[in-house]
Amino acid sequence: MVEALCKDFNISHHNSSPYKPKMNEIVEAANKNNKKIIQKMVVTYKDWHEILPFALHGYRTSICTSIGATLFSLVYSMEVVLPVELDLIAEKRLIAMCHGQLYQQRMKKAFDKKVRPCIFRECDLVPKKILSFKPNFRGKWTPNYEGPYVVKKAFSRDALILTTMDGEEFTHHVNVDAVKKYFA
Repeated sequence: MVEALCKDFNISHHNSSPYKPKMNEIVEAANKNNKKIIQKMVVTYKDWHEILPFALHGYRTSICTSIGATLFSLVYSMEVVLPVELDLIAEKRLIAMCHGQLYQQRMKKAFDKKVRPCIFRECDLVPKKILSFKPNFRGKWTPNYEGPYVVKKAFSRDALILTTMDGEEFTHHVNVDAVKKYFA
């Protein structure tokens, strides 16, 4: 039947069996290991074909003592990641994320204990932060604040109307984050 099939598809078929005793020993050793794995996993001798893929996976992903690596890593140049390991990795990430959030909450609580809100009233003196992005020839010695200015009106939403010492009013409101108390 094989000869007729080969003749129909114009295939030249030659029977050959090269004799390689070293290779045959390695194949026999692998088969012996797979047989041991299957014997430990199978319930009845009729189930071996259902267990075979799992046994092969276990054999290919276990470290061989002679070469010190897994067969999978030799073929694919990377270690196999099992679904169980993926679940563990996801669980570890979730735990780390929770610990990070708890740490941030503790740090915020400790910081909030020491922070005192700065309340500005009318006629307070405040220096205003310089928010220009123009390069200055003085480099890092450039001053960060200008002023002092006088608070004309303080709003409840953290906004201020400032005036210069001469009484000239700013056209825009200033955010409380851009000023600080001036102590003379």
